[in-house]
Amino acid sequence: MTQISADNQVLTLINVFTVEPENQDRLVELLTSATDVSVRYADGFISCSLHRSLDGTKVTMYAQWKSEEHYQAMRDDPKPLPYLQEAMKIATFEPGKYEVVKTFEHVKA
Repeated sequence: MTQISADNQVLTLINVFTVEPENQDRLVELLTSATDVSVRYADGFISCSLHRSLDGTKVTMYAQWKSEEHYQAMRDDPKPLPYLQEAMKIATFEPGKYEVVKTFEHVKA
């Protein structure tokens, strides 16, 4: 389960994929398949959430890993590669590695 907290020492990936609106659903399918066949079983995987933009031009993946080493080990697994290669034919992406520094919650006034 995704837990966003500055106290968690995890690697957070936020990858923003840019896609033509007619390919957005296909991209979501490909990323879902890659995660279902391999990524979610990898050592150190915590969680992943996919988000699609309302205008159809973006898909954003928010993922958490126990460490950079765990993430890199998953990247060496050939199982998700066909899905990711097909995804790169219809989309470009900007990868980003982050750490949570602060979270805010609703406070009743």
